[in-house]
Amino acid sequence: MQTVKIYTTGSCPYCVHAKQLLTQRGIQFDEVRVDSQPSERQVMMDLSGRRSVPQIFIGKNHVGGCDDLVALDGSGGLMPMLNAV
Repeated sequence: MQTVKIYTTGSCPYCVHAKQLLTQRGIQFDEVRVDSQPSERQVMMDLSGRRSVPQIFIGKNHVGGCDDLVALDGSGGLMPMLNAV
């Protein structure tokens, strides 16, 4: 299974929603809090080209934000992406 990394802040409702969706699907993830680790925000921006949170990565693939994750799940693409080799 691919690793999942999600860049978040503590006060972001979209971050909470994305983490809930992953948890409901039984998907473990590494969370990087850019509000408590400011240097990680630059890493996130370099990888994604975006400043907003959440930013979600499955393996080396940038999924996008919460809406992108929800759409991927809704289209049935989340689990295949996680299980890709």
